[in-house]
Amino acid sequence: MRTAAGVCEIAHYARYEVAGVDAETWLDNLLAAAIPDVGHIRLAPMLSGAGRLMGDLSVSRLAEDRFWLTGSYYLQEWHLRWFRQHLPVSGVALRNVTDALMGFSVSGPASRGILEQLTHDEVSNDAFPFLAIRSMDVGTARAVVGRISLTGELGYEIVVPANQHRTLLHELREAGRGSGLRLIGGRAIRSLRLEKAYGVWSAEFRQDVTPGMSGLDRFVAFDKGEFIGRDAALRERAAGSRQLLVLLDVDAVGADAARDAGIWIDDRLVGLVTSGAYGHHVGRSLALAYVDRDILEMDPELTVFVVGEPRTARILPQPPYDPNGARLRDVST
Repeated sequence: MRTAAGVCEIAHYARYEVAGVDAETWLDNLLAAAIPDVGHIRLAPMLSGAGRLMGDLSVSRLAEDRFWLTGSYYLQEWHLRWFRQHLPVSGVALRNVTDALMGFSVSGPASRGILEQLTHDEVSNDAFPFLAIRSMDVGTARAVVGRISLTGELGYEIVVPANQHRTLLHELREAGRGSGLRLIGGRAIRSLRLEKAYGVWSAEFRQDVTPGMSGLDRFVAFDKGEFIGRDAALRERAAGSRQLLVLLDVDAVGADAARDAGIWIDDRLVGLVTSGAYGHHVGRSLALAYVDRDILEMDPELTVFVVGEPRTARILPQPPYDPNGARLRDVST
């Protein structure tokens, strides 16, 4: 897929529509990130009062008073309870549209050319940059298209009414027939995201994790004013977190590190693996893991047990694939 394009169903997302005259004010307090302008997407951590993660959401602004929140599919009831707990009496309407809307993610170097075959809208890099979102006709459907990708490549998420979902797949596959478009699944996504050191909910991002630990603090707008969890997040920023999320290069053969595998320096347990996979493009066995912050200055040689066998691992200073994100943003390196 690094050389063509892949398509996968957006099946692991839940989507909520937030609308009303006070929608922006409500979201600004609910989310730790700044609220985007119309036509843009922003990654948005959501925190508890104790400063721990309640979600690694994205917020899309479709109009001045209309937004989409996107989060993990299986957290719908939990998130809805949290949203409703903080919902004002009036001025904000909240609707779960997860089952009404479905879609596909198309990513890879050929993805723009495939989309261009199905729409009359201008989708060049200048006209439709990274983290843009807009409504457009795609094939026979009216879709909402966001330029966002979990693979680290140029990519688009195309969302349509559920009754047009299957037709969209056929149209995408037909448009991509000459470009090498392939269906891809969860294991491919895991390999691609680990090459970019991208975390996901339930693995890297969890309720016991803070923004500083996970690296999501780079999306926190500390200076925007009050939001849920701000005081705790500020305290963590001042004191530093005890652990940090890192990417490991593991000297593994025939198998990759599993979740919750221990990371050791001699007899000291210094961390746990959260995700492991083989990075097929970079030719390395990779793992994301939380490790004790104090070991980072040591440049240590670590040991990870893979299927019961001790394997050497080292912390990578940056993702091994396109570390500057040029391919994702479709700009020259």
